Amino acid sequence: MSEEKKVQLIDLSTTIKAGLPGVMGVNIDYQNHEETARSMSPSFGLDVNDIPEGKFAALETCTLTTHIGTHLDAPWHYGPTSGGKSAKTIDQIPLEWCYSNGVVLDFTHKKAGEEITIADFQQALKKINYQLKPLDIVLVMTGVSNRYFGTPEYDKMNPGVGREPTLWLIDHGVKVTGIDAWGWDRPFNVMVAEVKSGIKDKLWAGHYAGKEKEYCHLENLINLDKIPKPYGFKVAVFPVKVAKGSAGWVRAVAIV
Repeated sequence: MSEEKKVQLIDLSTTIKAGLPGVMGVNIDYQNHEETARSMSPSFGLDVNDIPEGKFAALETCTLTTHIGTHLDAPWHYGPTSGGKSAKTIDQIPLEWCYSNGVVLDFTHKKAGEEITIADFQQALKKINYQLKPLDIVLVMTGVSNRYFGTPEYDKMNPGVGREPTLWLIDHGVKVTGIDAWGWDRPFNVMVAEVKSGIKDKLWAGHYAGKEKEYCHLENLINLDKIPKPYGFKVAVFPVKVAKGSAGWVRAVAIV
């Protein structure tokens, strides 16, 4: 008998928790077993004393946006149309886009606020001797989530991908990209400063590229450095199916 192949699963997702800093906060109301026994037993026509040990089902009520934690942005997030057609919402994303070959490109040398260019992508691919294929899931490794996730400065520490390199990836047949940082674009403080200085075409340019050509990207990935090789693995990034949503939370996993 041939030896069974061992599969390594690497969690690429950040944890959704209350108190995360930033403009899009998270609130989680936790109810323990005793609390739900008291609050829910009347809805079943029961008294709390009818519940075994007075303990029922722990549950949580979460208030958050679909863009908190590791999530997949749908084309609808970027604008109402994509490539001249109605933009897909997250519940319309083909599953084939969300499970495919992954490739990690190392941009940990890029500084906060810098743009990752087409030349940077070409150099990174040449360094690992890899050619992009249709439906590859391209994972941009900055190292920012590993170092800063959950801190006040997290949303200001990453380099980002602008319009031209995003379209360049799409032209290679890529439908899903991702980054281990707060956003696919450069930080808003950098882009806003440029807008105020008269440079307006750089604002959210990587996102807005999705209005021209259809694609999705993952944000708030983590642990990309734990993937042992830059390619030769699968990635599963299935989003939660939010009706008409602009994004969906993802438990992103690399399968080695």
